[in-house]
Amino acid sequence: MVKSLWSKVWLYNGSHVIDAAIVNVKDINMNQWNWVRQHALKMGLALAALMLTAVIFGLHSVSNAQAGNTQLLWYGQSAFKLTTPSGKVLLIDPWLENPLNPNGKADLAALKQVDFILVTHGHSDHVGNAVEIAKKTNAKLVSTYDLGQAMVAFSGYPKNLVPFETQGNFGGELTLVNGEVKVAFIPAVHSSSVASDGSPAVFAGNPGGFLISVKNGPVIYHTGDTDLFSDMALIPQFRQVSVMLACIGDQFTMGPQRAAEAVKLVNPTTVIPMHYGVFNLPGTPQAFSQALRQQGVKSQFRTMKVGEVLKL
Repeated sequence: MVKSLWSKVWLYNGSHVIDAAIVNVKDINMNQWNWVRQHALKMGLALAALMLTAVIFGLHSVSNAQAGNTQLLWYGQSAFKLTTPSGKVLLIDPWLENPLNPNGKADLAALKQVDFILVTHGHSDHVGNAVEIAKKTNAKLVSTYDLGQAMVAFSGYPKNLVPFETQGNFGGELTLVNGEVKVAFIPAVHSSSVASDGSPAVFAGNPGGFLISVKNGPVIYHTGDTDLFSDMALIPQFRQVSVMLACIGDQFTMGPQRAAEAVKLVNPTTVIPMHYGVFNLPGTPQAFSQALRQQGVKSQFRTMKVGEVLKL
């Protein structure tokens, strides 16, 4: 027995929904009831398909917004170019014309936009082409305050491009690009000085590395030049590192064995070796990879080719 029920029936004609009628269910015969059920099913399937399309499109949009929009390019040695999802460009230790990069001059000439230049310490293989690039692009210097002052006084970095808001020190963090990027200053066990036209090198503060966090993106730890030190274990307590750019050259920095121990402390998702193959440094990616395996490090090991771009 069909109970009396007033209901509004909505029908879908393929382009829009039609308000069919307000009906009394007890007045509908079987043929009419089957017709209503058939069209109601079509309407439901159509709406479900529409909702599924919207969900897929939304997920695709989120994927496009988050995946592959942060790019990392290696120029060789410790020099990297980081491009954010909004298109901002950060250079790290920009020695583009290093011996590993046969396209150094062309890469330098091709730089049209650089927003920030991050320098870990004052040695020439890290300051590199920073001054030339800054004068060309008006890139602001991100460094410790002492290094910034030394680069203005002795390296020729334009003073107006070393503002207070891009200078810091260890334990501090800068917020850049309207919050899209955060840069934390991490200590390093090394030295730091800048040369001044052949005269004795000038002290340039303490050396360091950078922990670069991209909003809704990767966290990148650039070690700068350093030895292994136990406080590296504190880094993942504050942020989980996606990519660790680890110096492995030995002689002037930690070599493969000690670098592998550093990776164990930081526990990044991926580790990429840098600062090798120049000045006849003995450390190699092969020895580093072997040391990582021997020490049971679970981080993914990856080498980059000069000029290669990773989408993070």
